[in-house]
Amino acid sequence: MGLACGVTVALQHYTAVFNQGMFDKMRPVPGECQWQGNNYPLVDLLPAGTQNFWAGSMACKPEKFEFEASIDTAGLLTVNCSQSSVFVDVLPETREWPLRDKSKWQVFNHRVLDRTAHAPYTAPMQLNAGTQAVVVRCGASSKIVTRISPLPSELPKFTPPIDDTRNPAERLEDHEGAPAKRPNVMFLFIDAVSHRQFYRRLQKTARALETLHEPGKTELTELFRYHSLGVSTDNSTKAMYMGEIFPERNSLPIWAYFRDRGYVTARVETSCEDWATTYIADRFDSLDFSVGGRSLDYELSAPFCMPEFYPSSGNAFGNFKGPFSIIARCLYGRHVHEYGFDYVNQLRKEMRAANETRPYLMMLNLMEGHEGTGEVLQSLDDRLSRFLGELKESGELEDTVLFLLSDHGLHMGLNFAFLNSGQIEHKNPFFSMVMPSYLRSYVDQQTAHGLHTNEQRLTTPFETHFTLKTLANWPKYDQRDFDRSLFTPVKAARTCTEAGVGANFCMCK
Repeated sequence: MGLACGVTVALQHYTAVFNQGMFDKMRPVPGECQWQGNNYPLVDLLPAGTQNFWAGSMACKPEKFEFEASIDTAGLLTVNCSQSSVFVDVLPETREWPLRDKSKWQVFNHRVLDRTAHAPYTAPMQLNAGTQAVVVRCGASSKIVTRISPLPSELPKFTPPIDDTRNPAERLEDHEGAPAKRPNVMFLFIDAVSHRQFYRRLQKTARALETLHEPGKTELTELFRYHSLGVSTDNSTKAMYMGEIFPERNSLPIWAYFRDRGYVTARVETSCEDWATTYIADRFDSLDFSVGGRSLDYELSAPFCMPEFYPSSGNAFGNFKGPFSIIARCLYGRHVHEYGFDYVNQLRKEMRAANETRPYLMMLNLMEGHEGTGEVLQSLDDRLSRFLGELKESGELEDTVLFLLSDHGLHMGLNFAFLNSGQIEHKNPFFSMVMPSYLRSYVDQQTAHGLHTNEQRLTTPFETHFTLKTLANWPKYDQRDFDRSLFTPVKAARTCTEAGVGANFCMCK
């Protein structure tokens, strides 16, 4: 009897907190989306780790030997190793590879391995220009060392080609009172994380994110009715990066749009996968075309194709190895995501060291949420929360727009398969955005606090796309983009059909 009462009380608690956020919750606003069906989040009753207790510790086993390795700004690799055998794997620079070389399913990773140069270490070793990463092997231990090459100050002046992303139909206008400062954009994407799963498994990150709301400096927006556009990543990310689920021929992703407007662009993929090749390659006339070479200044992907993490044969998407595994995602004694944060931090450091006047777009794609048990996500919590703290302490957020968001909730596992609460979570990905107050004040004045209004209205990745487009053009912008962005209130009592969500997929009453 006592156990039943305890379970009932706990379930009532988790039902009550299901829609809560940092400063508000999804409130029952008349006419606005309400989740369909009964919502009993039974998965919250399970202690963390229950669903994959057999998978072992989420910590990474350290390498056998400790050693030091670094690359200086001139590209000299220095290794301090006490072992007699020291080798270096120089990983290829993948940015300018054509679409045909970056297909997943045992193509991209094989190309990386085939084009990796293996050599004994000679002190010091000069790396080729453009090399972003090496694997140093000291006896039985290995370590990935990354660098930024070329340095931001050495990037060639980018001249957009004739067929760039500038559309003659665009109407970029000066707007009275628009602050002239162009914001940086930091885009942290965690695949398959619902609003509730974020608070369930990323509690340190939630606390760190909350501290970023400092009116007068930086201000946080959290969307409670953010709705995905499809079962998996395809539709939602196409809408977010392209503005269309069925983009036009030869259309480029949003990072090309930023680069054409003077931004330094960087993208880190921690899953040995190229987004453009996977999701829009069929929209290009030639598989010899390099989307990355046309849209990015920096790309880091090759380290995550190493066979110690990503299987070189068999099933690369199984439960016990690779970017979808239910065990700790480790590579050479560290969590895979740590290398991504290292690279982003290196680029941030080099941008500051060069007193770079160009703004940046940095995109880090993280996969810890994408696995059937929903437990691996917690392994990201320490590093992600620390990264948010580093951004705050640096003062960088006072001129940077930070996105921390997902494309959909988990679409596998017990919660998704058997509970209506799992269906709700699947359709309700996490979304947050932190803006500098100087920019937030302006957009609030233009739209009578449109961002705040949208927190309680039905929104989708389409609005995210037009928000990014508006930021890329700043301080000029196309009013039509602004009106379709998150800065402008979407229609009250908006239906799924009006929002672009298919009727059979809609989770709103």
